[in-house]
Amino acid sequence: MHFSARDRPAAACAASINLISYADASATTTPVPADRRMKFQQLRYLVAVHENGLNITAAARQLHTSQPGVSRQLKLLEEELGFQLFEREGRALTRTTAAGEEIISRAASILREMQNIRRTSAELRKADGGTLSIATTHTQARYVLPQVIRAFRAKYPKVRLHLHQGTSEQIAEMVARDRVDFAIATGSEELFPHLVRLPVYRWHRAVVVPRGHPLASAGKLTLKKLAEYPIVTYVFSFSGRSSLPALFETAGLSLDVALTARDSDVIKTYVRVGLGVGILARLAMDPVVDADLVVLDAAHLFEGHTTWIGFRRSALLRAYMYEFIDLLAPHLPRKLVRETEKMETQEDVDRLLTDLKIPLKDNP
Repeated sequence: MHFSARDRPAAACAASINLISYADASATTTPVPADRRMKFQQLRYLVAVHENGLNITAAARQLHTSQPGVSRQLKLLEEELGFQLFEREGRALTRTTAAGEEIISRAASILREMQNIRRTSAELRKADGGTLSIATTHTQARYVLPQVIRAFRAKYPKVRLHLHQGTSEQIAEMVARDRVDFAIATGSEELFPHLVRLPVYRWHRAVVVPRGHPLASAGKLTLKKLAEYPIVTYVFSFSGRSSLPALFETAGLSLDVALTARDSDVIKTYVRVGLGVGILARLAMDPVVDADLVVLDAAHLFEGHTTWIGFRRSALLRAYMYEFIDLLAPHLPRKLVRETEKMETQEDVDRLLTDLKIPLKDNP
């Protein structure tokens, strides 16, 4: 049977169910008792246990049910499938089996498709209402999104907005738990392999010092000059080496980090009290509020960055979600975004957007 592109989500869902069911080799000859047939509730329990690090108590709390109830449904599911999903020591789950990893992946896909069906129903019933959950960093939430969200709210007053802030790792965790519609971040692509990532804007780091600081009158910045002072900057990524320490190390210089913070305003505060020289996004500098600080160009020292917006490849975007992307990045109209949804890999997306002009945003 051939499925068109329009039918693929439903087809994928059906295929996943069939692939799960095949594990019980006797299913074609021996009827399964009604109380032991696979239920979507069991798949929800299974995925919740996996998301909570095999902690059944935590999963039960998340699902607002009892621990014995979750354990019983997992056992019933294993009995129907004919193999173990988890290894156990007593009543505790110790690890997921190889077969369990496969089933959990497919179960998560099925549950996402169920969520898409619900969203489709909600969109057909009420096109101008719903929810939009966004996970992003402090810099985006503080300096980029306010105007976008104000314009969005004016157009969609019935949409409930939820804005979550965190590091790239924390954003990736929210994405993994399917708690947000959009992630807006910079770099860290390796943390988001299942997202369609679209470029929003380019930006550079700047060096910030109090007025009267020696660097303010030292001429063109160099890494050697910077290395003479303590640095106050963003929290480094915990997944791999940060580009900033690596840059100084490559130049044979030692980086003296006095403080790291997630918040640009916190960095500026500690620069003001003399803790060190600030390195932060240039767009985080307000010419009025930060008039007591001197912004030094550092584009020649540090590579530029690209902030992106991402969503799950399997997600169903509602009309107002396309509108949000358009408000945030006018170079990403709905027609283009829908084209990227058809791409199977991020490499395909990047090739499609090769000639896209990405705006530079170095001022708030």
